[in-house]
Amino acid sequence: MTPSLHKSTTRGHANHGWLDSWHSFSFADYYDPARMNFGALRVLNDDVVAPGMGFGMHPHQNMEIISIPLEGELVHKDNMGTRQVIKQGDVQVMSAGIGITHSEKNMNQDSLVKFLQIWIIPNKQNVLPRYAQKSFSTDELRNKLLAIVAPMGDKESLQIYQDAWLSMGKLDQDIELIYEIKKNGNGVYAFLLEGDVTINNIVLNRRDGLGLTEVDSLNIKANVASDLLLIEVPMEW
Repeated sequence: MTPSLHKSTTRGHANHGWLDSWHSFSFADYYDPARMNFGALRVLNDDVVAPGMGFGMHPHQNMEIISIPLEGELVHKDNMGTRQVIKQGDVQVMSAGIGITHSEKNMNQDSLVKFLQIWIIPNKQNVLPRYAQKSFSTDELRNKLLAIVAPMGDKESLQIYQDAWLSMGKLDQDIELIYEIKKNGNGVYAFLLEGDVTINNIVLNRRDGLGLTEVDSLNIKANVASDLLLIEVPMEW
């Protein structure tokens, strides 16, 4: 299938004052029938939250929700009694299952919070809600693609109810890597946080996205120092 290159400027955009959000896929008032999802990947939002502001308590059901802070500190509260702070280097996952209510707020009054909000459609419905988070050091991500999220049963990564993997890497200039598809039939959505990379002969710049299907591997070269996120998901679920 033809690769889908989503340049950063073609994303949906909404600025609510307290929240400045870029949407890789249709979300809220942004609707593009050609960008409803990439397989089981439903939402990839690039959010900036103003000092002291955030998302008040709101519900979710039957969705795997992953938050990746890029800058600042975010306070999470939910109706399970969880209260946690996540910051750069942390990754948060929630299985909404039968229903969860939560809030996410910028805990600082003088600095922004920047984070990715990712929703993946689960392969198991109506599970008991769950929350987990884990920290990953720069050294763990240096010049490799580390699985930070994986299917249930993986003990090294955070786990979700889907045959999906999220991998991150902080790549030095001229580093070349091969990413092998972990499950037959899965596709990969690459999202470049910072830098400039070439993936299967396609150049990505900062905040570009690239969907690849019907491939066995990705050939990746960092043209400059780059931060890369790969989201491997089933194309059918």
